Amino acid sequence: MSVASIAVLSFAAPLVAQQTPPRKPVAAARTQALRNASLDVRLAYVRRLLRLSPLVDGHNDLPWALREEKETPRDIEAYNLRRTTRGMTDIARLRRGQVGGQFWSVYIPGEIRDSGYARVQLEQIDIAKRVIAKYPDVFQPAFTAADVRKAYAAGKIGSLLGMEGGHAIENSLGALRAYYDLGARYMTLTHNVTLDWADAANDKPTHGGLTPFGKEVVREMNRLGMLVDLSHVSPAVMSDALNTTEAPVIFSHSSARALTNVPRNVPDSILARLPKNGGVVMMTFVPGFVSQKVADHSAAQNAVVDSVTRRFPKDNDAQFKAVAAWRETHPTPVATIADVADHLDHIKKVAGAEHVGMGGDYDGITETVEGLEDVSKYPYLLAELVKRGWTDVELRGLAGENVLRALTRAEQVSARLRQTRSASTKTIEQLDRKRIP
Repeated sequence: MSVASIAVLSFAAPLVAQQTPPRKPVAAARTQALRNASLDVRLAYVRRLLRLSPLVDGHNDLPWALREEKETPRDIEAYNLRRTTRGMTDIARLRRGQVGGQFWSVYIPGEIRDSGYARVQLEQIDIAKRVIAKYPDVFQPAFTAADVRKAYAAGKIGSLLGMEGGHAIENSLGALRAYYDLGARYMTLTHNVTLDWADAANDKPTHGGLTPFGKEVVREMNRLGMLVDLSHVSPAVMSDALNTTEAPVIFSHSSARALTNVPRNVPDSILARLPKNGGVVMMTFVPGFVSQKVADHSAAQNAVVDSVTRRFPKDNDAQFKAVAAWRETHPTPVATIADVADHLDHIKKVAGAEHVGMGGDYDGITETVEGLEDVSKYPYLLAELVKRGWTDVELRGLAGENVLRALTRAEQVSARLRQTRSASTKTIEQLDRKRIP
């Protein structure tokens, strides 16, 4: 069936008027035609669909890539997004990917100790804001879900900020509020390092979840209207956050643990709780998080590195040669776009199609999924899902409607809480250490 024929079946009436479903024979014919269509036909269909709803990505690390750029670190003038960049993000590729909204990650490592976290966090917010301001014809600052829709309607990319790692607040609710005022609209409770108040997925658990102060952080985020991001945290923190929050949570860049058993992914027990909460898992495109073969290969390589280090202490040359020899006989498996689609199918099955999104982690990774190499490739993933029978409503939800719904709900919860609850003055000493200053 041609693109035009499918368009007649699918777009004869506006998608916004879907309360009355199409007649079953027409819907069935459309679905079957799309599933059997060529990639070009499915891509054309998806691209038309994305002109009706914004595609909102939950996590792009361009600000950190700019900071770490070897030749011109932190220089947004030199890193010209109007040209093809060395990374995974530039304007032309964002346009080809039909991105309508972006949470720019203002990540800082949890291991920084030189002058505290706040200086580096402020610098990253500054980099992100300068990038947004440099291209006003492309990016538009966004602080609410409505702002994203306004930017999208104007043909621009609604640009929000997402903090990656609660270490940046340095155990201060006042700092949390200051970051919100600077534009941060989500905060990942931890990165890879366990905090004084929350356990990280990739670090040794210390608290068994959230401490009382950690729960107060969640409550204050609810009051502010800042989304609680549970990527990177331990399952116990996920559970405690869901028990505490009054607003939907997000996972800005995570996958399903049932399919790829690594600590960074979301267990089914947590996925099953999302319908009641209204939260969204924004599917990430990290090879080791979407392919068990890649994850197993990475674990085996790490074991080899540890073994070689013990065998050849202080002999870097011998270590390098031994690891290189192992890699030569153990090539890295390839993660594919089908692997990512499998995770989305699983999350849809356990949590529901209303609780999926996309958070590619572009420019925060060194290896990519085959078929999802940069920000231009989102339509290809949606085209794969068309082949699997995902409906228009489900595809639009995945693309951006689900996370915008979660953000809208967080804003509504905030409006209510601000009427009844003042800014928290609780401290970690009061709540966790029982020592009143």
